[in-house]
Amino acid sequence: MREKISDKKKALDLIESSKKDLDFTLTLKITNESANTIIRNIYECFRMLGEALLVNKGISTSDHITMINEIINLDINSSRPLNLLDNLRRLRHNINYYAYRATKEEADNISNLAKTTFNLTFINVKKVIENK
Repeated sequence: MREKISDKKKALDLIESSKKDLDFTLTLKITNESANTIIRNIYECFRMLGEALLVNKGISTSDHITMINEIINLDINSSRPLNLLDNLRRLRHNINYYAYRATKEEADNISNLAKTTFNLTFINVKKVIENK
């Protein structure tokens, strides 16, 4: 990690992009063939929210764990615990680096996680960025 100058505009651009990407991803039909792509895209949307929080703080890192932890550490009362995002990070890692083939059921579960937690997380991240 290295410190940089806080960049509120870039942080807001990141979260808006993540929302657009998620909205599109959730329109995709979930099948065994599309599962990996859907899971990767959903993960990337959450990761971008975490990156936005770091950019807003003036921190630059390529460490996904740090980005996901930024979200997990937010005080958000969600119907599904945000620490599930670390499981999503591991699943995406297995897909990308160990040729894991996700199932339709796994993609359904991740899609449900996104539907129940992303908008609330997005709103909270946006408030944090706008109030700094």
